Amino acid sequence: MPQISFATFMIITPTAFFLGLIFSLFPYDYPLLWSSAPISEAHLNAVEAHLRLLHNSPNIVVRIMHIITVVGLLGLIMKLYKPSESNMLFDGGSLVLYMIAVIVYLTNIVKGLRIVSVGTYGEGLENMTQDKLDDVDLGTGVDQETGTSVLGREDNLKVLAASNTILALVLVGVLVLQIGQWYAERAEEKERIAIEKGESQGTGEGAHVKKSDAKKGAKKTN
Repeated sequence: MPQISFATFMIITPTAFFLGLIFSLFPYDYPLLWSSAPISEAHLNAVEAHLRLLHNSPNIVVRIMHIITVVGLLGLIMKLYKPSESNMLFDGGSLVLYMIAVIVYLTNIVKGLRIVSVGTYGEGLENMTQDKLDDVDLGTGVDQETGTSVLGREDNLKVLAASNTILALVLVGVLVLQIGQWYAERAEEKERIAIEKGESQGTGEGAHVKKSDAKKGAKKTN
């Protein structure tokens, strides 16, 4: 049975921690993305209040989150030191997904939290003329000329909720790859043990046959 290495624990623990953190935001994100009911003003106020609290958390909270992020990254780097085929496939894919999560956090989450904390939203896509829309990157809601967000209040909150969903999917992918690696190593170990048992049994039967032949030869000689 393959043993789970310490580096694997360094990957799984931060990943599970961040998934739990994202799940705690699901009650706020669900009405924004998945519910067909109109979004109430009270819910938008609650989401804003919670996000402002997160953004204005004490420095120790932010440092702990960054330390946990680095721990997961170090675990992936440790497993990729002198990599095997299994490491390159599973841990390489995990590293790619983990870095995607870091990039989404730095580009979408951090920027979105700053906008919500300040409360300076754009005029909103629905209020813009076609000439202004031509200068806007619809994927990010940023004006390419000024570099500022043009998304309104509700759209900004929806972008943050969608970013949380992307983070959750990517982190689940990291866990799936790590579990898949353990399962593959477990199957390989079982196969190796079965082959060794077969070889040992074959060697024993061969020795028994040789002894029988030797006895028969001795009888014939007598």
